[in-house]
Amino acid sequence: MKITRGLQFYTGSREEKIEGFTEEFPYIASRAELNAYRESFVPWHWHKAVELFYIESGTLTYHTPGGVKEFSAGSGGMVNSNVLHMTKFQKEGRENVQLLHIFDPVLVAGNYSSRIGEKYVTPLISSQELELICLSPENPEQQKILHMIRQAFQIPEEESGYELQIREALSEIWLELFRQNQSVLHKQKYPGPADRSKEQIKQMMSYIQENYAEKLTVSGIAAAAFVSERECYRIFRKCLQMTPTEYLTGFRIQTACRMLEEGRKSITEIALDCGMGSGSYFGKVFRKYQGVSPLAYRDRWRDFTNK
Repeated sequence: MKITRGLQFYTGSREEKIEGFTEEFPYIASRAELNAYRESFVPWHWHKAVELFYIESGTLTYHTPGGVKEFSAGSGGMVNSNVLHMTKFQKEGRENVQLLHIFDPVLVAGNYSSRIGEKYVTPLISSQELELICLSPENPEQQKILHMIRQAFQIPEEESGYELQIREALSEIWLELFRQNQSVLHKQKYPGPADRSKEQIKQMMSYIQENYAEKLTVSGIAAAAFVSERECYRIFRKCLQMTPTEYLTGFRIQTACRMLEEGRKSITEIALDCGMGSGSYFGKVFRKYQGVSPLAYRDRWRDFTNK
């Protein structure tokens, strides 16, 4: 099982780059040790792969365009394919560990045009109502799936037939998820108009990531998704519960944190590289978001990594 202590992204996107994930076998088991992350949250991102998760310890709050859900130890769920999401957790005084099966649904489908793909896989991954599936240990049927998720982590990677056993375990879990959400999936036979805002927010987030060091305007961000400024504000509020300017500033601060941790550039250089202008303005905004000065943050990070 891979130990995860941070996220990587594809250049020019907030799509997560999953290390070790290959087309030959699009699956990875991951143990996310969240206390080792820089911040007490995992930033907004998405991935084509499905994320089946189990909370081993701590409490996580998942945010998606559809709302906010809290998961405590012993619970779990599934983040659907290409769903924009972030998580928050309390770092101080508790351990936060999340176990994840991350896989391309094609591993279950074999081929999306196959009978299995068309009948069981595509309806679930294309459901706008099932962005995030919650599994509670207090619900007997959901507890069954949680047990199956945990058991699949026990399959030894070095054992002959490992890949086949994993595919079989994921297929059984998928079938249970499909069965328990049939009432929702049945309604999709008569879908309403497609909601384009989820793709438009991704386009605007990618534009910000590519150009955060420049002087950006809301009109420029809106143009990246071919929408008006008013629509841009509406989409950010709907999907991320913040304004485009707030997201831009937060992304710049996240980038500055990474640069400070690397410890190679001066505060003034980092301010300019992050599009924050002068060192004094950068320091003021950084303190507002992080509660400490950029220098104090760098020192604290060095102390943390040297423990």
